[in-house]
Amino acid sequence: MTVSVLLVDDHPVVRAGIRAMLHGRPDLEVVGEAVSGTTALAAARALTPDVVLMDLRMPDGDGVGATAAILAELPATRVVVLTTYESDGDILRAVGAGAVGYLLKDTSPADLAQAVLAAARGETVLSPTVAARLLDQVRRPRPETLSRRETEVLRLVAEGLTNAAVGRELCITEATVKTYVVRIFGKLGVSDRTAAVMAAVQAGLL
Repeated sequence: MTVSVLLVDDHPVVRAGIRAMLHGRPDLEVVGEAVSGTTALAAARALTPDVVLMDLRMPDGDGVGATAAILAELPATRVVVLTTYESDGDILRAVGAGAVGYLLKDTSPADLAQAVLAAARGETVLSPTVAARLLDQVRRPRPETLSRRETEVLRLVAEGLTNAAVGRELCITEATVKTYVVRIFGKLGVSDRTAAVMAAVQAGLL
């Protein structure tokens, strides 16, 4: 059986490099390419690939949104993120969207090919550093409970509001919002807004 693969990356050189890495294998066939989240969904609809190798940050729809959209329409397709980014927030967002794998772009050609085949079989495929980060998330103690006001602040942050906008919404100063955000980060053991939202959702605090 030949596994069909769709490449999604906004850099032509990267797509050419990935195609070259997989070229010549009788068990893998690159059936198409896409340059954005929006074109990824259109290509997946047209090609119904077994595996999508998905870049994370692209113009016109990021990889997380594209992953969720593709899997909503094509649940049998497996999505493997292939990126240079490995922050906790990025990893959790991708896994939460349904990706079965998260690989870094320094993955060797042999490891990439084996990961694609494993993903096609329904297995989870993770770069070693990504697996370590996920294990750390699992082992991390349950976060402290957020106060009512901290929860209100984080909920508005989750909606994409800036500190200034949160302050206007809650009738408090931007400096006070920043203080709440710092407290929230400390309680959740994170260092950025996306990771804070993901950690709170996982812990049932939002």
